[in-house]
Amino acid sequence: MTGLTTHEDWAGRRVLVTGAGGFIGSHLTERLVRAGAEVRAMVRYTGRSDLGMLADADPEVRRAIEIVHSDVTDPFAVRRSVDGCDTVFHLAALIAIPYSYVAPASYVATNVTGTLNVLEAARDLGVRRVVHTSTSETYGTARYTPIDEQHPLQPQSPYSASKMGADAMAESFHRSFGLPVAIIRPFNTYGPRQSARAVIPTIAAQVVAGRDRIALGDLRPIRDLTHVADTVAGFLAVGSADACVGQVTNVGNGRGIAIGDLARLIAEVAGRPDVDIVEDAQRLRPPESEVFELVAATDRARERCGWRPTVSLRDGLADSVGYVRSHLDRFDVDRYAV
Repeated sequence: MTGLTTHEDWAGRRVLVTGAGGFIGSHLTERLVRAGAEVRAMVRYTGRSDLGMLADADPEVRRAIEIVHSDVTDPFAVRRSVDGCDTVFHLAALIAIPYSYVAPASYVATNVTGTLNVLEAARDLGVRRVVHTSTSETYGTARYTPIDEQHPLQPQSPYSASKMGADAMAESFHRSFGLPVAIIRPFNTYGPRQSARAVIPTIAAQVVAGRDRIALGDLRPIRDLTHVADTVAGFLAVGSADACVGQVTNVGNGRGIAIGDLARLIAEVAGRPDVDIVEDAQRLRPPESEVFELVAATDRARERCGWRPTVSLRDGLADSVGYVRSHLDRFDVDRYAV
């Protein structure tokens, strides 16, 4: 699944991707290299020099990437990473909602202060375009659907609050300093390389491992699911379109599915339609924190940058199940990943 439309010739462009070792970031980095860009990939430093999900990228692609082991919370390191780049895709963030209940200060440091560091460096160094990554979680439970970009924002978890702060900082740099910032707001993205803390790999791993009872959190919430190939195409489209500068642009499918129904569809795709789907109390969010419905309005994405999704949910889930089946050793099937 390639999501081939790039909306612009990226050949020769000098691009920085923060969070390049993450799920979406690794796919975006790989796509940019294949599109001819000169890519600098910022990967969070560990003592193991871990590449994160970039380790799954084609070796030829990895050889073409300039890897920078760094951290967005260090403003000096961020400035060095931004220097010489004309475009910045800022994806680095802490994203696990359950862990944000445990360590909210770390979310402020990475998501808010880290974003400030990227914006300051981009402003000082005259970057041509910054694409800042938001999240549909900033909308909270829908007051109406589909959710357009004018929907009120509601901080229903420390994670979503930190992303709201980061988004506001990005918008303020555009309004205050004329920094060419485009904010992309992906709805739930899924596909190969996604971690065990996300719902689709959680379901798929239990099904593929042969469990007869699939343990999940609340089965009622409705989510709008976009395959990572389509989400990456959305990043490239938003990064190319002048109409997206100074704006928030949703990227989603425009269709929702309840988590319980999603689990049954994954089991069917995996060839095990008779498994039981059960709620596990330890996986439930605090009652006032659960976001019950996220379905995207995507008219602005089509109007501003010509983006629309192409991968069907069934085909995308088959891709995810295939990845989990091939990498089952990476999933601790019987442990709840926070």
